Amino acid sequence: MSTAYTEPSRSLLPSWRPSGVLDELLAFLAASESLPPSERVAVFDNDGTLWAEKPAYFQLEFFLHELRKAAVTDPALAGRAEYGALLRQDHAALADLGLLRIALALAELCAGLTPEEFAARSARFLLEEQHPTLGRPFAQAIYQPMLELLDALRAYGFATFVVTGGGTEFVRAVSQQLYGVPPEGVVGTLIEYEYLRHAGAPALRRTGRISGDGNEGPAKVLSIQQHLGRRPVFAAGNSAGDLEMIEWALATPGPALGLLIVHDDAEREFAYESKAATAQASTQPIVDVGRRQGWTVVSMREHWSSVFPPRPGEPSGAGWPAPRT
Repeated sequence: MSTAYTEPSRSLLPSWRPSGVLDELLAFLAASESLPPSERVAVFDNDGTLWAEKPAYFQLEFFLHELRKAAVTDPALAGRAEYGALLRQDHAALADLGLLRIALALAELCAGLTPEEFAARSARFLLEEQHPTLGRPFAQAIYQPMLELLDALRAYGFATFVVTGGGTEFVRAVSQQLYGVPPEGVVGTLIEYEYLRHAGAPALRRTGRISGDGNEGPAKVLSIQQHLGRRPVFAAGNSAGDLEMIEWALATPGPALGLLIVHDDAEREFAYESKAATAQASTQPIVDVGRRQGWTVVSMREHWSSVFPPRPGEPSGAGWPAPRT
């Protein structure tokens, strides 16, 4: 049975200013009607694409929050090199220790938790704790134009997924509420679990070990195939870690669109640049790579009339966060 769609209109994306970018998005939605429903697959990076990623990744802020709480009850934790450097904000020591060693040490903080316990802690942190610079809870530091785009794609029959370099369970804890993406629609970096019996019943417990490599770069394409089994025709990202995922989506024969979010709005969010290794140079701004390859490049400053959802009590809002379906 075919579904009749109305002609895409700008009312679908009210936070997107009239521009060539908006025209490209609407044209893609119209063109996607020629695709079989099974091929309408859209993937979104998370950090810097659906929610903010500065001044630090939200998951790092979460683990620091957990570390500070744990250090109150167990001051001896500060004696471990990784934790001590983090608690002192000793950037030189952190650089010497290296990102991988720091990440593994932080992962150990939640070792022994059940999946449900970790999800509850993650959701409570994101929904209740304040972002350090944006003056709103972390869960409100998500991009209103991208929420509208998720909804518009679903209105045109797309299955939407989050493909992130962040921890899978951390994003799953709030993906339905924030994005309308169910937990099984999140593909990210995985932690290993242990299966055991507790009080005679089967149980799962987190370990401090990462399963495989981080989900960045080519690993995102492999993860899409392994976990989703469907090739996207739409991919959105903001950094060099999303390059291969966007290239993969655009390499399809039919209608396809690759979207690059450029952080160039220091007044409303942040301004910074992502670079990628390329054949032409050791590093090159990802925006230059995207333009050369025909991606749709989105300037936060120029193309978005608003960045974040309204806070509760603001004129255009009816309370937040409200569960997304």
